[in-house]
Amino acid sequence: METEDVSASGGVIFRVNNEKLEVALISKGNRWFLPKGLIEPDETVEDAALREVREETGLAGEVVKKIGKIRYDFIREKHYFKTVHFYLLRHVGGSVRDHDSEVDKSKWFPVSRALALLTYPLEKSILKRARDLLKAKQKK
Repeated sequence: METEDVSASGGVIFRVNNEKLEVALISKGNRWFLPKGLIEPDETVEDAALREVREETGLAGEVVKKIGKIRYDFIREKHYFKTVHFYLLRHVGGSVRDHDSEVDKSKWFPVSRALALLTYPLEKSILKRARDLLKAKQKK
């Protein structure tokens, strides 16, 4: 079977609402995800993260820090090996009502609820790292 390596980028976009930390997730059907997508040929990894988050959530963000990356594989017409780079993004504007048609919903959640909702364990690990980065930042 033919194989292909693909690179994607996404983000954990956060805000503080009523003194509580919230993050935005997207849904497709009954599954919840972190926003992410393929890096276009003319983009940096950071620019792709900002664009994908904006398209899929309707929210604008600014990069705070790289969280890390995950790697997984799946089979469609080929065997794909996908690397997704994730960034911690501070919410600076936009509305979850303005997401694109690729997703069914975009919604803010408290971090604990978002962790319970996320479909894939690798994305949960990214959100846990983001939460830990934000906690460490608050202590400074």
